[in-house]
Amino acid sequence: MRSAGALLRGMRPWQYTKNLLVFAALIFAQKMSDPMAVMLTVIAFVCFCMVSSAVYLINDVRDCEEDRLHPEKCRRPIASGELPVQTALIAAVVLALVGIAGSFAVNAALGAVTLSYFVLQMAYQAALKRMVLLDVFAIAGGFVLRAVAGAEAIQVVISPWLLICTLLLALFLGLAKRRGELSALPQGSIGHRETLDRYSIGMLDHLISAMVASTIMAYCLYTISDRTVAELGSTRLMYTIPFVIYGLFRYVYLIHRHGHGGAPDRTLLRDRPLLLTVVLYALTAAAIIYLAPDRG
Repeated sequence: MRSAGALLRGMRPWQYTKNLLVFAALIFAQKMSDPMAVMLTVIAFVCFCMVSSAVYLINDVRDCEEDRLHPEKCRRPIASGELPVQTALIAAVVLALVGIAGSFAVNAALGAVTLSYFVLQMAYQAALKRMVLLDVFAIAGGFVLRAVAGAEAIQVVISPWLLICTLLLALFLGLAKRRGELSALPQGSIGHRETLDRYSIGMLDHLISAMVASTIMAYCLYTISDRTVAELGSTRLMYTIPFVIYGLFRYVYLIHRHGHGGAPDRTLLRDRPLLLTVVLYALTAAAIIYLAPDRG
């Protein structure tokens, strides 16, 4: 029973919030009233959750020695010795195979995207996480593939602007994560992760500021792009811009004033103003999209 609990924690179900990005295509393509589209998106979400859990387990096995040097990661099930390495690896293989096979069962395109996500994560663990800047791009690539997976699951063409916004936001979160890790280990970053020694707080702050500005600009352009206006019949999606700006500003505030950023999923779930902003954005966007005037 104890091993089962340790395995569940090693799978990190609280990080499944990242996989909610799979639902973006369903929402923005106005397919939420289509039961088949909803079902396929849910299947894609579950498959990504299984594959991402497999990735977390493999990552923790590879990094267990480094994690033991970290003030928080040393409590992870594998690093602490609570979860045997063999059990974690067997579970990871099963989860990865079932998740990828389930994606191919939906359609070949979704299967290819899910497999690409898994390969990218393995490449990240094997080499990319030790390459400055490329490590952050690999993290961002995982988010973009989640958005693409949602579109492939229901066979719709996702807006290029939405992909750009996803990439920029993911780069922002990835840079914030590196800053949080670097701040938590001011004296021992080399022992924990070699790449951190190649970053600096000042450099990351400059890049984070650039990503905040770029994300806001890209989202503003997305809301008033010809394709968006044609699909919604108005420019009303621009009313969601204040939520995006406040959410990004709030996250930057949490990074600088409270040292958050190392775990984006926990930051979102624990900070009520930020969580409320995300909920209000989702509700407002859904209302605008689904109450759009009839264009027929």
